[in-house]
Amino acid sequence: MKRAIFPGSFDPLTLGHLDIISRAVHVFDEIIVAIGINSEKNYMFTLEERLNFIKETFKDEPKVSVTTYSGLTVDFCIKMDVEFILRGLRNPADFEFEKAIAQTNRKLSEIETVFLLTSSKTSFISSSIVRDVIRHNGDYTLLVPDNVRVKKAP
Repeated sequence: MKRAIFPGSFDPLTLGHLDIISRAVHVFDEIIVAIGINSEKNYMFTLEERLNFIKETFKDEPKVSVTTYSGLTVDFCIKMDVEFILRGLRNPADFEFEKAIAQTNRKLSEIETVFLLTSSKTSFISSSIVRDVIRHNGDYTLLVPDNVRVKKAP
């Protein structure tokens, strides 16, 4: 059984994430979307909201589950008995950054990193861009799955 962990902060889940996961279910038997917990980061969405965004988006896909973790991703992979890390690449800068992480992970463990290129229609989307659009009251709904919604202030 080929299992992969797709790690990230998913703050919030974007159409780019959706694209990678939806295509990866044809490659892997199981994909564990793993939300990394970093106490030094200031998230826009709570952990519970991020978990719910992913659970709701993939509620009809039995090959996708979601969990949280802290620490090194390779340690979490070993704990979960997973042999692949799934990563999406949007551009050459992503590749250089992700390549260094993948090579470090490979040095630390037997875990392989598998890269999927994002589709051209979502390659410009990042969580940081979505957060910026939200902060400036732009129409972020064009960049995220339908169930990702910002709570309006009363």
